[in-house]
Amino acid sequence: MLVKKKLNNNAIITKNEAGKEIIVVGKGIAYGKTINDVVDKNKIYKIFVPEKKGDRKLILDMLEQIPVKYIEISQKIISYARRQYKLILNESIYISLTDHISSSIERYNEGITLKNKFQWEIKHFYPNEFDIGLKGLEIINEECNIDLNEDEAGFISIHIISSEIGENTSDFYAVTNFIQQMISIVKYHFSLEFNEESLDYYRFITHLKFFWHRLNHTKIKSMQNLEDDILEIIKNKRVEAYLCALKIKQFIEGKYGYELNNEEILYLTIHIARVTKNIFEEE
Repeated sequence: MLVKKKLNNNAIITKNEAGKEIIVVGKGIAYGKTINDVVDKNKIYKIFVPEKKGDRKLILDMLEQIPVKYIEISQKIISYARRQYKLILNESIYISLTDHISSSIERYNEGITLKNKFQWEIKHFYPNEFDIGLKGLEIINEECNIDLNEDEAGFISIHIISSEIGENTSDFYAVTNFIQQMISIVKYHFSLEFNEESLDYYRFITHLKFFWHRLNHTKIKSMQNLEDDILEIIKNKRVEAYLCALKIKQFIEGKYGYELNNEEILYLTIHIARVTKNIFEEE
């Protein structure tokens, strides 16, 4: 790997084995180097491969405007997410998270504190991602010798969540609002408060996340007879859960214009029955 263009002491442009242009980042990786010098691979901690139109400029602007230390912090947070929770994250997370870290530290130095309006939802709907946010907060505070508050952990979590679903942060707000609406329907139907520490609650939230993504990104497939038969059994055994699922069906059809099939009603009924099973046991 040879230096093709030196961006600064910590970044260069070169080509990979396939001849594609890549941007290589590492502390002091370009110090004292000239064109066609060999790159010290031991100093590399991130290689950017611009894929989308505009990615190259975004990366170059980031490297020009943001201290390389923040990219290194992003790398540590993302590595923790992948190692600890086996998350599959979109590569754009490096740009969005690094930019956020830079903005957060800049605000901190100016004495500006932002409150995260979705902090409660993040903690309860995305516990793994919130843990990543807390780890990121710990790394930032330690390496930058500052004291960002816990709301920043929530903001980091939003970037992780958005990268997981392969969209931007606006999708995080959309899916969170969707989950809130579904939870409210079940709470109202059963007049209950969930045990948010239970595995069944975690499974229900997870199902709703994928359900939202399916509503917005794929066409709902036609039903198979097997699901029809199972639904017939389940709805007779878990009447209230089934009726609650029908309320959700009606709500989604009215708000999102999607007509749910029996397969999705079946899974909703099963998850609602599980998450409310303590109510049934008491009865």
